[in-house]
Amino acid sequence: MQEFRDRVAVITGGASGIGLAMAERFAREGMKLVLADVEKRRLDEATARFQKGGVEVLGVETDVSDAEQMDALGAATLDAFGGAHIVCNNAGVACGGRSWELTTADWRWVIGVNLWGVIHGIRVFAPGLIAQGEGHIVNTASVAGLLSVPGLGPYSVTKHGVVTLSETLYGELVATGSKVRVSVLCPSWVKTGIFDADRNRPSADSNPETEEEAKRLGQYKQLGALLLSDAMSASDVADRVFEAIVEERFYILTHENTMPAVQLRLTNILERRNPEPLLFPDGMPSFIDPI
Repeated sequence: MQEFRDRVAVITGGASGIGLAMAERFAREGMKLVLADVEKRRLDEATARFQKGGVEVLGVETDVSDAEQMDALGAATLDAFGGAHIVCNNAGVACGGRSWELTTADWRWVIGVNLWGVIHGIRVFAPGLIAQGEGHIVNTASVAGLLSVPGLGPYSVTKHGVVTLSETLYGELVATGSKVRVSVLCPSWVKTGIFDADRNRPSADSNPETEEEAKRLGQYKQLGALLLSDAMSASDVADRVFEAIVEERFYILTHENTMPAVQLRLTNILERRNPEPLLFPDGMPSFIDPI
């Protein structure tokens, strides 16, 4: 895409973090915004701030894991602006712990938001983009979609899923001659609230059931505070997303220092070597360096 003024951008997880930063970047280009977020207070605050700045914006409280709510987001976008041009399937959550220690609720929550949210976004919005003959879909994965990190099982599973889903979608669009483009965003550590994502967990399973689970959650949040203390800003990531849309670039890789680890994984596969886990000296997961 080269023209942005008066076009429409839909962003899930749009009230905070990378989503909000992308909304701000698109607004600077004169775009209209549809912000979807499960956190109503932050959504209302973000929507009001954009409106005060003269941006045409619609805020839609949305749980991206819910098919009907995503259908409603699509309908609201159509009613308000007649359709969309950029769709950022960005909403994401995470939880940490060894794969055998995590609960069914942990897995269900992360898979629902991170993977089903992207699936629903493609299902709801891609047909309209294809029909109008233009548009761009940005799916937020992670460098955890290119690497396998001990302690982040559900997160890595979903982000690998987002990468392969995006690659599949790209191939399908090319094969059908569509002018709609796709990008997959794979950042490493970014200053967001991802390590505090449990604030938005469904109330039925938001509280740890055991002392051990509570301890694990506390350790996970401490790790997050450490890792994000020197991380990339969300606005820097948003700038790279915008550049990728303009250049019609598929892979958005924001942290060059993670590329040796990605290369090592690919080499291990091609040479049939056992994986080399990415670990801190104390056994906690790492993507090598924050930035």
